[in-house]
Amino acid sequence: MKQKSWFSSLMSFAAYCKGKIIASVICSVISVTAGLVPYLSVFQILKAFIRNQTDTGTIFAWAGIAAAAYLVKTLLFGISTALSHVSAYIILEKLRLRVANQFLRAPLGEVTSKPIGEIKNMLVDKIESIEPPLAHVIPEVSGNLVLPLISLGILVVIDWRMALVSLVTIPLTMLPFSMLMKSSENNYETYMKSSNRVSSVIVEYIEGIQVIKTFGQAGTSYEKFSKAITDYRQFILDWMSATWVTMKLCAALFPSTLLGALPLGLLLCVQGALTPAELCLCVMLSMSMIGSLAHIEVFMNEIKQMSFVVEEAQRFLDIPELSEPAEPAALNGTGIRLSGIRFSYTGNPIDEVLHGMDLYLPQGSFTALVGPSGGGKSTVAKLIARFWDVTGGSITIGGANIQDMPLSQLSSLVSFVTQDNYLFRCSLLENIRMGKPGATDGEVRAAAKAAQCDGFISKLEMGYDTPAGEAGSRLSGGEKQRIAIARMILKDAPIVILDEATAFTDPENEDQIQRSISELTRGKTLLVIAHRLSTIKNADHIVVLEHGGILAQGKQEELLRDCPLYRDMWQAHIGSKSWSVSGKKEAVSHV
Repeated sequence: MKQKSWFSSLMSFAAYCKGKIIASVICSVISVTAGLVPYLSVFQILKAFIRNQTDTGTIFAWAGIAAAAYLVKTLLFGISTALSHVSAYIILEKLRLRVANQFLRAPLGEVTSKPIGEIKNMLVDKIESIEPPLAHVIPEVSGNLVLPLISLGILVVIDWRMALVSLVTIPLTMLPFSMLMKSSENNYETYMKSSNRVSSVIVEYIEGIQVIKTFGQAGTSYEKFSKAITDYRQFILDWMSATWVTMKLCAALFPSTLLGALPLGLLLCVQGALTPAELCLCVMLSMSMIGSLAHIEVFMNEIKQMSFVVEEAQRFLDIPELSEPAEPAALNGTGIRLSGIRFSYTGNPIDEVLHGMDLYLPQGSFTALVGPSGGGKSTVAKLIARFWDVTGGSITIGGANIQDMPLSQLSSLVSFVTQDNYLFRCSLLENIRMGKPGATDGEVRAAAKAAQCDGFISKLEMGYDTPAGEAGSRLSGGEKQRIAIARMILKDAPIVILDEATAFTDPENEDQIQRSISELTRGKTLLVIAHRLSTIKNADHIVVLEHGGILAQGKQEELLRDCPLYRDMWQAHIGSKSWSVSGKKEAVSHV
C-alpha cells in the first residue's frame, strides 16, 4: 500500500476544522492586501504635492484611507491568527486522540515494542512542536505569497523594468537556500532519532531510579543519562555550525530587493520614464516584499520540521490494528473454546509458544492453568482477552469467534486482573470507577467494600478522595491489588481472568485478597493462572501446560495421582508453605 504523503496526512487531520482554516486564509489575504493601501495613499499625496495640488482635505482624506486600511489589516490579521490558533489546537487534540486510540486497537506487542520515551516524545513534545507552524503557516504563508504577487503586479503596471529588477536577488538567494534545505533534509531524521533517544533515556532513568539506587548503579546510569544529553547537544551545535553561513547568506540576500530597485529607479526617474511619486511607490513596494520573503524562508524550515513530525505521527497511526466488525456478535452463553490455537510473538512459526492447543472452559466453571515458567499460561490468558490475535486456530466465546466481535463487546465480557496494578493520577474513587465510568459513588463504595478495600481507604486522611499518587507510597502491593479487583467487581464482566493475581501477595493480605476474589468471581466463568497451587486446589478443571502444549488436565486428585510434574509442583509448594509457616513461627518465638 502506498504511504500517504505528510501533506495528505496533515490535511486529513485538518478536516476537523476546514471552515476555520479557509476563513483564516481569506482574512489573511485581505489583511495583507489592505496593508498595501497606505503605500498607495502616500503615492497619491506625493503626486498631489509634486503637482502643487495639495490641500488639507486631500491630505486628510488619503491619511484617513491609510488609517482605515491599517485598521482593517490589523483587525483581520488578528481574526486570522485567532482562527488559525484554534484550528492548530483542534488538529493537535485530534492527532493525539487518534494516536492514543490506535494504541487501543493495535496488538499489545506493537505498542510495548516501542520505547515509552519515544511514545511520550511523540504524544507530548513533537505534536506540540507543530502548533506554531500550524498556527502561523496556515494563514501567513497564503498572505506572504499574495503580497509579493500584488506588489509585483503593481510594479509591472508602473514599469516592467522595476518589477524585474526587484527580483534580481532571488536567483542569488536560491543557491545558499537550497544548500540549507538539503542540510535540513539530511540532518532532520537524525535529529528526530536523537530526540527520541534522549527522551527514552530520561524516562528509563527516572522510572528505574529505585533499582539504580538499590544496586549502586547511580554512576553508570547517570553517565548513560549524561552522555545521551551531551551527544544531543553536540549534534545540535554541529548542525548549527555547519549551516550558519548559508543561513546568514539567505538572511542577507533575501531582503536586498532595494539594492536593485533604488539605482534603476533613480536612473529611470532622471530619464523621465518614472515620476518622483512613482519612484517612491516602487521603492516602497520593493521594500514591502522584504518581510514576506524573509517569512517564507522561515516558513520553509518550519514546514520541513512539520513534515517530519507528521510523517512520524503517521507511522504511529499506521500501526497494524486488530480487525473489528461494526456489529456485535450474537452469543450463546460465555463458555470459552480454544480450537487448535497456535501463536508466535514474532509471527515466525519457528518461534511458536503455543502449538495447536485445544481447551474448553464451560460457562460458570473455574479453570486453572499451571505449569513451569514459559509454558504459555499468560499467553493463553492474553489471547482470550485479545491482546494479540492467534496465528492459527480460533478462540470463541459463546460460540462466536472473538475476532468477529467489536473490541468494546469483548472488553465488556472479560475482566483481566494481573499482578501489576497501575493506579492512575486521580482519586482512589475515580480509580475504582474506571471499571464502570457511569457508576454512582455508592456503587463504587459498594465495590470497594466487596473487594475488602473500604477498611484501609477509610483510614486515609482524605479517604476515597485521596489522590492515587499520594496514596501509592502508603499502599502495600496487596492493597493496590484489592483496588484493581474493586474495579473488576464494579465492571461485573461475566468472564474473569486472574493472571498470577496473588503471586507476590504478602501473607497478611492473602486472606482478604482471596475473599475479594471470591466476591469478584461468584457466578462467573473463571480462568486462573496460578503460582500458589493451594489457591486452585478446588478448581473444576486444572490444566498443566508445558512447552506450549497441554501435558495433563483434570481435578486436583487426578493430577496428583497421574501427573508427575504436577505432583512435584504440589510437593514443592507444600514444602515452601511449610517452610514459610515454620519460619514465621520461629520469628515470632524470638520476639
